[in-house]
Amino acid sequence: MSAMHDYYRAPDRATATWRPSCLRAPAKPFPDAPAFDVVETKWVDPGGSLASLVAVIKGVPYSNDLIKTVTLYPPPEGAPQTEDEWLALPEDSPYREGPEIEELPASARDTLAEVEDARLPGVARRWTLEPLSTFQEGDDVLDVINELVTLARRAKESDQLLYCWWISG
Repeated sequence: MSAMHDYYRAPDRATATWRPSCLRAPAKPFPDAPAFDVVETKWVDPGGSLASLVAVIKGVPYSNDLIKTVTLYPPPEGAPQTEDEWLALPEDSPYREGPEIEELPASARDTLAEVEDARLPGVARRWTLEPLSTFQEGDDVLDVINELVTLARRAKESDQLLYCWWISG
């Protein structure tokens, strides 16, 4: 099993959560779909692997609260509260199977957007040593970092936030 994490930018939460069950970068986009600017990753989750990248860039130790996301989908206010409610969910409930959409804070976007290009090879090497990094030396880690940094820069220039659509599969 793997977990797909699509990072993208959007002008607002309504756009970010458009058709939440649909991929953000589908092979055949819907005619009415927003044109999402997407970086597709596997196992780069916001609170773990991405947060460890942000920690490396900032030169601080990783912590669980380095990137505090806001869950947009499925809506937290509709989440089951008891074991009986969880057990009563249909098998295809997004609370069980996903997908999920999380909004990243502007601070995470800005950290990625503001890192100097000359630092990226060193950041990539350091990130592969982090326990929560899903990469090893020799992987395409620098390419992934470049894509995330470029996406963050476009988001910041457009005064947009970053979002993560993810599902295990």
